[in-house]
Amino acid sequence: MAHQLNFNNRTGKYSFFSVKEKAWHNLGQIVEEYPTSEEAIKFAGLDYEVEKSPLFTKGAGIMENTNGIEMIDSELEVPNYFANIRNDNNTVLGVVGKDYHIVQNREAFTFFDSIVGGGNGILYETAGALGNGERIFITAKLPDYIRVGNGDDITEKYIFLTTSHDGSGSITAAFTPVRIVCQNTLNASLKNMSNVVRIRHTAGAKQRLDDAHKVMGLANKLSTELESTFNHWAKIKVGDDAMKKLIQLALCPNKETLNHLQKGNFDDVSTVFKNTVDDAFAYAMISESQQMDTTKGTLFGAYNAVTGYFQNVRSYKDNEAKLQSIVLGGTAQLKSQKAFDLCESFARSGAENLIMN
Repeated sequence: MAHQLNFNNRTGKYSFFSVKEKAWHNLGQIVEEYPTSEEAIKFAGLDYEVEKSPLFTKGAGIMENTNGIEMIDSELEVPNYFANIRNDNNTVLGVVGKDYHIVQNREAFTFFDSIVGGGNGILYETAGALGNGERIFITAKLPDYIRVGNGDDITEKYIFLTTSHDGSGSITAAFTPVRIVCQNTLNASLKNMSNVVRIRHTAGAKQRLDDAHKVMGLANKLSTELESTFNHWAKIKVGDDAMKKLIQLALCPNKETLNHLQKGNFDDVSTVFKNTVDDAFAYAMISESQQMDTTKGTLFGAYNAVTGYFQNVRSYKDNEAKLQSIVLGGTAQLKSQKAFDLCESFARSGAENLIMN
């Protein structure tokens, strides 16, 4: 199942909903109006709970009877470990330790509900479950936009939250801007300020999730600063050679390749890296979204060449891998942040001083 969406045998539907847009692989529920959290949970097939159950294994024992000694199977409890079980179909979602605290799906929505209840205009746009339901995600659209140039180049603002029930990761809430013209996720954090809040699955996780509305303040601050930064970059002209240098440095995979680039030995780098750079540069040169006044031959266009490559050009094993790479701290997010840092360096001192550590 390439799309990795959970299929709920109880309802006969895929666990995903989207407002007005086509769902992944045309599966899931498409709704016309923005739902409440209660409606969103049902539309997305997230209306189940998870329970920690003691974990047992089989052992061998000896029993004496009139026929002599007989070997029998015995049941042994595994200490300090539990199985997380989905209560609507008894599916085991993962094995966790004794300190792991379950955050139920409905509790994950409390983060957004605290903001929605405050009249801030946040709207649930997508939600769903992956695999057997061990991982869920929610996106909510924030009001207003990031506007670059004369206002035609618009970026929507989202908060993305994901959590798992298999013990594989923390609860993650992130500010994620998406450039409308190419549906390009712009992964960026300014200076030492991260765009992500991570919450561990420990006894205090629910309380910290309740307090995670601080992401809203982070989103407001980041969006204001990003709008200023992007507008500044849109006014800085970048020639083709400098554009390619920015792309090479942002996508550079290791120190060996970096040494070749710094010495001007591009012929000595791997074919895979050459092809990646060529694909990203081609996107920068010919993509329709790169022909706007804000992006054509500009520093903002150079940044979008890298983020756009990962969003719109690169192939992924499946949508879960793409989600991991672009949103959940994977390769795309890391390279996009490198591109952001390089563009900041370029804006300060020009192409001749570009160095990637």
